[in-house]
Amino acid sequence: MPEPDRLSAQDALFLQVEAPSQPMHVGGLAVFEGERFYDRDGAFRIDDLRSAIAGRLHLVPRFRRKLRTVPFDAANPVWVDDEDFDVANHVRVAQVASPGGWPELRAVIERHESVALDRGRPLWELWFLEGLEGGRVGLLQKTHHALIDGISGIDVATVLLDLEPDPDPIVGPEWVPEPGPSDAELLAGGVADRLSGPASWLSSIAESLRHPERTAEDLLETAVDAGRAVLAAGRPPPPTPWNVPIGPTRRYEVARVPLDGVKEIKAAVGASVNDVVLALCTGALRTFLLHRAEAVPADLTLRAFVPVSLRAEGERYSYGNKVSGLLAELPVGMDDPAERLAALVRQMAGLKQSGQAEVASQVLTVAEVAPPAMVGLTARLIARQRTVNLGITNVPGPQVPLYCLGARLLEVFPYVGVFEQTGLLLGVISYCGQLGFGCTADGAAMPDLDVLTRALETEADVLHAAVVDPA
Repeated sequence: MPEPDRLSAQDALFLQVEAPSQPMHVGGLAVFEGERFYDRDGAFRIDDLRSAIAGRLHLVPRFRRKLRTVPFDAANPVWVDDEDFDVANHVRVAQVASPGGWPELRAVIERHESVALDRGRPLWELWFLEGLEGGRVGLLQKTHHALIDGISGIDVATVLLDLEPDPDPIVGPEWVPEPGPSDAELLAGGVADRLSGPASWLSSIAESLRHPERTAEDLLETAVDAGRAVLAAGRPPPPTPWNVPIGPTRRYEVARVPLDGVKEIKAAVGASVNDVVLALCTGALRTFLLHRAEAVPADLTLRAFVPVSLRAEGERYSYGNKVSGLLAELPVGMDDPAERLAALVRQMAGLKQSGQAEVASQVLTVAEVAPPAMVGLTARLIARQRTVNLGITNVPGPQVPLYCLGARLLEVFPYVGVFEQTGLLLGVISYCGQLGFGCTADGAAMPDLDVLTRALETEADVLHAAVVDPA
């Protein structure tokens, strides 16, 4: 029996915390020039798209694999070939209502992103969106977080798209699915994986069987102990309008910031691009809170989870999640944009030296040796706690044009789902000289999310004027 393609503990966590109101997929919105997507008769070339994508799936084999759980939760699930795989189930077309502006496009995005992926199939979908104003075509991507993280998602997108308008066609080898293992083989493989690990795994299994409630408590305590170092916190983060139990609806908005201006800010103060992004988010959050007539005292900070990739250069074009994170205190109470940026530059330099990301990674190492059911229980307990105010994820994208069926990709915006008690996620991706912000919020808590995204664009000009062209 071949080695199973087993999910890591970190990958499996995204399955275990998923709920009807908390789909755990990531993805994004891409907007293309539209003409090349239509044939001479004006028909959308969906069959050509499906053929082109199917011809490249040998480069991303997990895109033809589905989940199989191990009996009795003896080990993490595995990926197995979907013997009924049909690319038409994953590459689809949707119509955007007339006149095809942002309100109509946003409605389609919010509707699709509120629905979880079907676990009976490979966990990804591509929705091509017709009807956008200006004759453009949108592409909405959904991929489960158990399958990819932000960096690997960029790698996969690069594989599926082209670097030139008319490349030589890629013809993949004929795909013959391998028969999946039986339940007995899955169980035997899971037990074998556990037995091949450290001896402490064996004792953890025995202890878990005797005292499952104690095991969950111990694992939670381990995570909390490590979390203290990660959070460096003796206090919970302050309440905000979006730190509430989330519902089933989503709000999605985008913002555009020129990358050249961000680089000028970076150079003026010796910051990183990520420092500048955090400063833009901090200023925009301040504007939003003032818009809501919330109290914004001078010492107010909001706690943001900032993912950090642990993926080595040699692991490019691989799957799964290899991320840790830092927790940044955003000084939204400061009214001077230059002072906010300076404070963040100092703080992030200190956090990178503090070992926060390594400690957070150690929590995931503990999860690898703990029984999956206990990890799931612990993850759900932690998810219900308010430990951060929001997440901010910044992924560098390609700075050269990409194409699909010869149509140029014009702009791209990420999508990252919200989770319990944290109803706001700000995603950023750079592409061809632009930072594209994709901001996701709970629909009920943040119907005015557009105030935040407009503030992001304004804050870029304000910060540039403050540090690059001060009076």
